[in-house]
Amino acid sequence: MLLVEDDEAHAEIVQRSFKESRMANKLIHVADGQAALDYLHRCNEFSDPSQAPRPGIILLDLRLPKVDGLEVLKSIKTDPRLSSIPTLILTTSKVEMDMVKAYALHANSYLVKPVDFTQFTKLMETICYYWLAWNQYPC
Repeated sequence: MLLVEDDEAHAEIVQRSFKESRMANKLIHVADGQAALDYLHRCNEFSDPSQAPRPGIILLDLRLPKVDGLEVLKSIKTDPRLSSIPTLILTTSKVEMDMVKAYALHANSYLVKPVDFTQFTKLMETICYYWLAWNQYPC
């Protein structure tokens, strides 16, 4: 799983929830849109494929430094090597236009981060189980 999140507190909640759900998948965290693109396209510090394995899922914030989340999403969904990776928008934005743009760019889900810590943790647990354990992919 690749987490693209600039808010360290939110990243910590995601990381803690992921660890507590005991998923075997590795969680990689990057804090800005450019780092996400570098990771996914295996550029710069992520040029070694063994150090930048393809994520099974991407959790993507919208408001990111360097490169906006919607631009990252567009890059993912227009690249045939990346487009099949489920990409979930995980944001504080409830703005309908953000949702419309995200789905127009083929986001697989749009989730608004709950303000309440317990609800945020529960959301992360549900995401982990649904996308990494229950959801089925073709061989």
